[in-house]
Amino acid sequence: MKVLVVGSGGREHALAWKLSQSSLVDKVYVAPGNAGTQLDAENVPISELDFPKLIDFAKTQRIDLTVVGPEGPLSRGIVDAFEENGLRIFGPNAKSAQLEASKIFCKKTLTKALAPTARYQVFQGAEEAYDYIRSSDEGRFVVKADGLAAGKGVIVCHNKLEAEDAVRVICEERAFGSAGDRFIIEECLDGQEASVLAITDGHTIMTLQPAQDHKAAYDGDKGPNTGGMGAYCPASLVDSRKLQWIEENVLLPTVYTLNRMETPFKGVLYAGLMMTPTGPQVLEYNARFGDPECQPLLSRLRSDLFTVMQATVDEELDKLEPLDWDPRPAVCVVMASEGYPGSYAKGHEIFGLDEVAKTPDVKVFHAGTTIDASGVVRTNGGRVLDVVALGDTVAQAKAKAYEAVKKISWNGSWYRTDVADKEINANR
Repeated sequence: MKVLVVGSGGREHALAWKLSQSSLVDKVYVAPGNAGTQLDAENVPISELDFPKLIDFAKTQRIDLTVVGPEGPLSRGIVDAFEENGLRIFGPNAKSAQLEASKIFCKKTLTKALAPTARYQVFQGAEEAYDYIRSSDEGRFVVKADGLAAGKGVIVCHNKLEAEDAVRVICEERAFGSAGDRFIIEECLDGQEASVLAITDGHTIMTLQPAQDHKAAYDGDKGPNTGGMGAYCPASLVDSRKLQWIEENVLLPTVYTLNRMETPFKGVLYAGLMMTPTGPQVLEYNARFGDPECQPLLSRLRSDLFTVMQATVDEELDKLEPLDWDPRPAVCVVMASEGYPGSYAKGHEIFGLDEVAKTPDVKVFHAGTTIDASGVVRTNGGRVLDVVALGDTVAQAKAKAYEAVKKISWNGSWYRTDVADKEINANR
């Protein structure tokens, strides 16, 4: 079997790496890929948004399954385009990918599904939003651009002045472009965040083990939101009882509601949750694997991912055995470029990769890298590398991950130093 993975980040590297381990898979291509994916697969120089060229490649190479990593191609209809050409592809179509592409669509779906979520209001203009904030009894708010904003369109505000500033950034300064044409203001919930992902064929769900992302840029969850600065799996914050509750009260009702809305969802359903004192609340949905949650998740998955994805496309998930997991936890530390999540330079040479590659139970997934004509690996993004380690305990996995991180460097590299500390401290 031949597989094509669409995308160029750390998530796509992890997908290509895992799919290449299947006994059923002979060849994995990644379009466009990065310096790391070409170590575990074969890169194809086609943009993830160039659907005609991707379709032509899939037909010419007789690709058996295409797997889409990023949200951009999904929201723009890559699944629809492939299926119209008789090609097998894993992921939701454009209509159901609205669950991520539109915060407003997501909130309406959650309301119809009777799934727990924060109270919210929808706005199109700044003045109406300012009036709402000034007259509100709430002291804290979360302001969200409606559309896709690379994980940066959510602004947590601790007072009314910060909320007004957030509206100004989204609505007047147009920091997120057309993604901010409409926006949401919702109540700010208290608790820790958790990520619960499930693979669904539109009827059956196969829930993955819970993870926790680190969205804030700096230690102690300070600074602006990013695409994610680290993750670990499993997260004891979501124990087996809570996970079952989430399946029954969040995931399954969402799948059934989307079916009733004639928007059947097939692919990865990712619930971003706030574990509040009164129970889980849904913050958002993503329509694909989380990045960086995907990396520690797949590092622990023992089951054949290709078989699971094939069954999803064929709507036969109910025929599979439960997923098999490595009992050891995994910790992922993201190494970023100076300036991220703002502007940053590219092209810095990365040192230490060969040495880390020899370390047992450690894998470096490339997120924003390229390789020049002389074979030198260079930075090519804000989030550059995802260093994942397995250990007998979370503390051991963290220590191994950071030991590897310290061996890698480039001009301006940085990272959070507290990934997984919440888990470690909670279990002392």
